[in-house]
Order: sequence, then structure tokens, then C-alpha cells
Amino acid sequence: MKNKKIKSILIANRGEIAVRIAKTAKKMGIKAVGVRTQKEPDAFYLSEMDYTLDFPEQEKGAIPEFLDIENLVLLAKKNKISALHPGYGYLSENARLAVRCTEEGIIFIGPTPRVIQDLGDKVIAKEIAAKGKVPMFGGSAGVVETLEDAQKIAGQIGYPLIIKACSGGGGRGMRIVRCAKELRQMYNSAVSEAQTAFNDPRVFIEKYLENPKHIEVQIVADIFGNVLHLGERECSIQRKHQKLLEEAPSPALNEDLRKKMTSAAVALAKAAGYVSLGTVEFLLDKDKNFYFMEMNTRVQVEHPVTEMITGLDLIELQIRIANGEALPLTQKDVKLNGWAIECRINAEDVQANFSPCTGTITALRLPQGKGIRIDQGVVVGSKITPFFDSMIAKLITHGANRSETIAKTFEALRQFQVRGIKTTIPFAKAVMNNEVFQSGNFDTSFIEKDLTSVVFREKDEELFAALLSINNYLEQNAPAQHQVENHDAWTLKNKIYNM
Repeated sequence: MKNKKIKSILIANRGEIAVRIAKTAKKMGIKAVGVRTQKEPDAFYLSEMDYTLDFPEQEKGAIPEFLDIENLVLLAKKNKISALHPGYGYLSENARLAVRCTEEGIIFIGPTPRVIQDLGDKVIAKEIAAKGKVPMFGGSAGVVETLEDAQKIAGQIGYPLIIKACSGGGGRGMRIVRCAKELRQMYNSAVSEAQTAFNDPRVFIEKYLENPKHIEVQIVADIFGNVLHLGERECSIQRKHQKLLEEAPSPALNEDLRKKMTSAAVALAKAAGYVSLGTVEFLLDKDKNFYFMEMNTRVQVEHPVTEMITGLDLIELQIRIANGEALPLTQKDVKLNGWAIECRINAEDVQANFSPCTGTITALRLPQGKGIRIDQGVVVGSKITPFFDSMIAKLITHGANRSETIAKTFEALRQFQVRGIKTTIPFAKAVMNNEVFQSGNFDTSFIEKDLTSVVFREKDEELFAALLSINNYLEQNAPAQHQVENHDAWTLKNKIYNM
């Protein structure tokens, strides 16, 4: 790095994203520092750090570790760490964390506090979007203070409409209203949930778009005013507003529409004075009209699909920007090559309504091969607890085109074996095997409308599990002279896959 100010990074996160950030930091010659918690003192991500710091002992009822701004900042300051990377989730879009880092002379790897605050407030974000002439839904001009105001706006824009928390995210503080008799209950419910979830009861109203496609544009901007887009991602495979699978590019966009959406994303970022990585999210209707939804001021879970089709390391770009460097490329240098798909592998029981599944991973087999990437947060022996998010890994595949990538993803999922807990692998296989998904003609209602079964069952699935257990036993217990037998067991398993 030129003029290196960042010599070490405290990764204020856990799991696979902590591993992901650490790998890039070490590649850049930067020390990666992890945070060890009492809830998972032997977590896999800690082994990937240059060194770790113990989070202070907590009393019962204390702020959760990765939400405790003061203790995280104190860890960085006491240990003279140059910068802090919040990853995603937790405090990644918390302006106060950025403020405290700045006050203590710690580089916050992300946008400025003001930009985080402005774009985290959905009403202000809409004002910025309007300044950038980005298409938006009709709705309230600002905060809807009373039920009477809500009724007046509903009369103007009609039903269905959606009530959203101004500080919302993840589907919380959000209510769809389909008729006038539902408005009172839904308004009060949205206000109450917004207060509970975000300590901010403010809500606003927009016209509701039934079953749209959800498409987001990755942008990157430096302190010198250079703003680029890195293409779009398709994020319509969702359950309860939570993404489960993403791909890049989107099968719904032609070159003309892609140019319009990416240009709108860049315009919004410029209007906001944006610096760092960011994602502008849009909804696309059946007539190919798109509307601004929100902007996320952090690295996204699904950033690997963009990395796969651009060949760029987004975390490295993010760190270099925080270090005060100019972007090392121009828009003409950004080339989108092939297709990429990401499957989130969650510790969830799909058949029990995607309920979280806890336990210990007793066996793990990761797929390998050209165009296959695994961002993992677990290994054999990892304990899945109820304290943290259920995502344990991500499978990312890359191919020359969409059909090739779907086929590669399906085969990789067949080889991806986890024992000891239930995961969303059978769900991802069901999606890959679905004709509507394969056609590209799906929207956010896909799971409810087009997926006939949430699981795909392999022929001889129990035999696969038995073979995996035998193979793992051999790997852990067989002496060197028995490696041929170990190899034969795995060869047999591969043959069965191809029957």
C-alpha cells in the first residue's frame, strides 16, 4: 500500500466475514486482529487472525459483544490498532461507531458518519435520491406523524401501500396495507416495532409494488470524487425480506436497462457525497420500471458474486479508500465476465419453517474445483449456538454463462456435505433444480409461488451420509499407509453422485 496509514485492522465481527476480511488484510501486509468472545472462545475465525483480543467479561444483561461500541473502540485504542472494519450486520451501519472511531484517531473502514446517518434514514435517503434524479415510488413527502396523516396519504396514492420504519432494515418496522380497514392496525404495529427495533418510532409510506424483482448495484467511491459501478446483482430469492441466494449479473436486465440503473446508482452516490463501498437497491416492476428502495453503506453478504465477475477484491478496494488512496481503475476498466451465483448456507431446518438449528458439526466436506469458492465460518467441531446469525458459509460459483453456472452450483451443492446440524443446502438444490428459476423469470414471490418443494432430496441420500462418515473417520484415524483406502472411499462416493 502506498503511504500506508493502516497497519492493523480490528475486525469487529465474527464468522465467515471476519475470515474474509482477514485474508485480504494479510495479503496487503496488514495485521488482522480478531475479537474473541466468551460465547465462542474457540471459533474458527479466530484461527485466521494474526492475533486476537479478548472481549471484556460481561455481566448478565450487558450489551452483546459486537454491538458494544465503547468496548470495541477501547480494544482498538488500547492496543494501538490503526483501523476498524465492522463487516456487515451488527454496527456496520451505525454512525455512532464511525464517530467514536474518528474521535479516538482510529480509521473507520466505511463511509463518513454523516453519510451513514443520512442514508440510514429512509426519508433523508429519498431526499438525496430525488436530488440525484433517481426514480422513486409515490408516497409521503416525509415522516408520517399520525394515523390521520396516514389515512390522508393513503387516499392520495391508493392501495396497496407499505409503511416503513425511517431507521428500518431487515424487514422490521415494515407493514403492507392492502385496504383501508387494515391501515389503523398496521400503522400502529409498524410504529411500535420501529420503536422497539430501532429506538425510533418514525415511519413513512410508499406505494407498494406487488412481487417485484429486487436488484442492487454495487458502487465504489474514493475521497477524490471518483465514483464507479461494478455492475448489478439479482437478489429476488428471498424469504420474509431476507435474501437467500444472489447472482450477478441479473437475468432481467438488458444493456439499456443496466446502463440506466447503474447510472442512477452512481448519481445517487455522488449526490450523497459517498466514499467507500456501497450498494444501491432498486425494485423492478413487470414493465421494467425501476424505483429506488435504499442504500446500504457497507460491504454486502453477497459481494463475492461481484468479485467473481469483475476479478476485483472489494475488501481491498474498501481498505485502500479508507487509507486515502485513489481508485486504481476507471469505469472503462471494469469488465463483467461470465456469471456468478451465491448460495447462503445457513444452519436452519428448512422443513421446520427455516428455524435455526444448533449443534456441533461432526463432518464437513467442501466442494472444490475451477470456478468454486467457499467463504466458510466453520470447520469440523464447530459449535453452532443460538447467540449468533445462522449463516455458517457461502458457496459461490462462476461460469461462462448462467446455465453453466446453475449446473455447476447444483453439482457443488451435491458435494457440499455437513453433518451434525441441518442446513439450507437442500433448499438451494431445490432452487437450482426449479424450471422457473432456470428461466430467469422469477420475482420476490418465487418461494411462495413457484417453488413446489423447499427441499431437493438426492437419490440414496442416506448412503451418501454413511459414506461421508466413513470417509471422515478414515481421514482422522487411518495411518499413512491406508491413504489409498481413504481415497477409494471418496472415489466410490463420487461414482455414486454420478449415477
